[in-house]
Amino acid sequence: MVVLYPSVAGVLYAFTDWSGIGEGMSFVGAANFRAILNDEQAMGSLGNTLLLTLAIVVVQNGLGLLLALGVHAKLKSRALLRVIFFAPVVVSPVMVAFLWKYVYNPDPSAGLNGLLGLEVDWLGDPSVALWSIAGMVVWQYAGYSMVIFLAGLEGIPAELHEAAMIDGAGTLQRFRYVTWPLLAPALTINLMLSTIGGLKLFDQVFAATNGGPGYATETLSTVLYKQAFVFGKFGYSTAIALVLALFVAAVSLVQIYYLRSREVAQ
Repeated sequence: MVVLYPSVAGVLYAFTDWSGIGEGMSFVGAANFRAILNDEQAMGSLGNTLLLTLAIVVVQNGLGLLLALGVHAKLKSRALLRVIFFAPVVVSPVMVAFLWKYVYNPDPSAGLNGLLGLEVDWLGDPSVALWSIAGMVVWQYAGYSMVIFLAGLEGIPAELHEAAMIDGAGTLQRFRYVTWPLLAPALTINLMLSTIGGLKLFDQVFAATNGGPGYATETLSTVLYKQAFVFGKFGYSTAIALVLALFVAAVSLVQIYYLRSREVAQ
């Protein structure tokens, strides 16, 4: 009742012109979906969503893997480092966004500008704002990827590395031929989670920039929110939501098929 009914009802509303208030609505067929193709804001937000997702998936998983390899080493402080790197994950995304708004302060003497000696308007410059959003998302969730990779690393038998060392394999060779293939399941999980998270990203964008400046950081999630609750186009917004849901499902299915086949091959 709480999940399934609203989901099915949302599919039906996508074919109407309902404003979200009252019972007055009429069936408009595929008009909402045709409008999406002619909506520059919606199509632009799709491009932003894809760019954000690509940046998040690549950087977050790359950084997560490096952190996992680092804390997997026999360091005395590895337990503390694991806690520190994972800590941002448990913070509310909205709180992270407000925190990074201070870090991204455009004042040359404050925040990241003051630290690096720059004069960049991180959230106000259309050419930089999207990547600034990606940076705060990576900072928050790299520790999550680290934990999944770390679980994969700790599941690799030490005997395999010892055998490789006896055969004369160096550090890079052991990683390439022993560690990396056996991390395939962890990589599958991380890529799936980061891809889905990037495609439906909303909280950080809404709290940090509200899709601005202009439409530079607008995502499909922020567009559908504004169409429903700002402009009162509930039918149109549910059409966008349906397109987003189908797109995420399609990408996830293709991704899981490829990654699972890669696991079997290795």
